[in-house]
Amino acid sequence: MTTTTVPEKGTTGAPAIGTHVRDYLERVRGGDLGALPAVIGLVVLCAVFSILRPAFLSPINFANLFTQGAAVAVIAMGLIFVLLLGEIDLSAGFASGVCAAVLGVLLTNEGWPWYAAVLAAMATGAAIGMVIGTLVAKLGIPSFVVTLAAFLAFQGVVLLLLKEGTNISIRDQTILAIANKNMPPVLGWACVVVGVLAYAALQILQARRRAGRGLPASPMSLIAFRVGALAVISGAAVFVLNLERSRNAVIVSLKGVPIVVPVIIVLLLLWTFVLHRTAYGRHIYAVGGNAEAARRAGIDVDRIRISAFVLCSFMASIGGIIAASRANSVDPNTGGSNVLLFAVGAAVIGGTSLFGGKGRALDALLGGAVVAVIENGMGLMGYTAGVKYAVTGCVLLLAAGVDALSRKRAAATGRR
Repeated sequence: MTTTTVPEKGTTGAPAIGTHVRDYLERVRGGDLGALPAVIGLVVLCAVFSILRPAFLSPINFANLFTQGAAVAVIAMGLIFVLLLGEIDLSAGFASGVCAAVLGVLLTNEGWPWYAAVLAAMATGAAIGMVIGTLVAKLGIPSFVVTLAAFLAFQGVVLLLLKEGTNISIRDQTILAIANKNMPPVLGWACVVVGVLAYAALQILQARRRAGRGLPASPMSLIAFRVGALAVISGAAVFVLNLERSRNAVIVSLKGVPIVVPVIIVLLLLWTFVLHRTAYGRHIYAVGGNAEAARRAGIDVDRIRISAFVLCSFMASIGGIIAASRANSVDPNTGGSNVLLFAVGAAVIGGTSLFGGKGRALDALLGGAVVAVIENGMGLMGYTAGVKYAVTGCVLLLAAGVDALSRKRAAATGRR
C-alpha cells in the first residue's frame, strides 16, 4: 500500500510558512542568494560602527545617511536596467553632472522657473541615453567603449556649460528643499500608515488571486510577518527621524523625514512595478538572460537596449538634481570623483549581477545603503579618503565574487 505525502498547509489552504522558509533556504543553497549578502553586510557594518562610534546611531547622523547616499542610489537604480542586459554605462556619473549643469544654468543664469529647468535637465538625460543606446544597439559598438568615450566627453561638456569651472549657486527654494528640508513629523507618520496599509492590501489581494487560480499563495502568517516587519522598520525609522536633531532648537528646529526619502521610495515603487509587473520588464530580463532567444521569441532587442540606456541616463539626471540640491550649487566636480564607482558598486553590492538577467530596483537602495554606511562610518572614525576607497573596493570585489560563485552554484544545481 502506497501513501501520498500531502504538503503542509496553513489555515487558508496555502503552503504553511515553514514550507516557504524551507523553499527559501533551498534556493539559497542552490545559489539564489538575492539580497541576502547585502542585508547581512548592512547589519554587520551598522553593528560594528555603532559599537566603535556610538554617534553613528544619533538622529542627525541617521538622517545624514539618507541624504548622503540619495544621489548614488538613484543613479544606481538607473544603472540596474543596463546591468540587467549585461551591459555597462561608465558615463552615468558625468551624465548626472551634465544634467545638473543644465539645471543650474537655466535656473540661475537664465531665470527659468524650477519646473521648466527640471524638465530640461531630465530631457537632457533622456537624450544622452538615446544617443548612447543607439550607438550600442544599432552600430554594435561595445557599451564599454561608447560610455568610456562619453565619460571623457561629458567632463568637457560640464566645463563648457560652467564656463571652464565657474561654480553656479542654486537659489531656488523648491530645488534646495529636495535634499535639505524635511517633512512635517505628522506627515511622516501618515506616510507610514498609508504605506503599510497599502502593502498589506496588495499582499492579501495577490494571495487571493493566486489561490483563486490554483497557484501556490503566501499564507496569512507569512503576510502578517512581512507587514509587521515593514511596520516596525519604517515606524522605527520615522520615530528616529522625527526626533529633534538641531543643537539649538530655539533658533531652528530640525526634525522630520528628509523630503528626498519619499522621492526615492516613489522611484523604487515605480521601477519595481515596471520590472516585475509589465511586459517591458519581462522583456528586459529575457534579453539579459539570452538575447538571441529573446529575438527569436519576437522581442525587439534593439529597442529594449536603447530604452535601458535612456532610463539609465534619465535616472542619472534625477541623481544630478538631487546632488545639486544637496550641495546648493553645481561645479565641475558634480557627478565626477567617486559618483560612478559608488553607483556601480551600489548596484552590484545590492545583488544585481554583472552578467545580466538578475537584479531588482531594490538592489540599488540596499547597495547604496551599504556604500553610504561605509563612507559615513569610516568618516566618523577619522579614516582618510584612501582607506574609504580601499574598503569600498574590497566590498565591491567581494560582492562580484559572491555573484560569480552563486551563478556557478546555480548552474551546477540546474537553477540557472
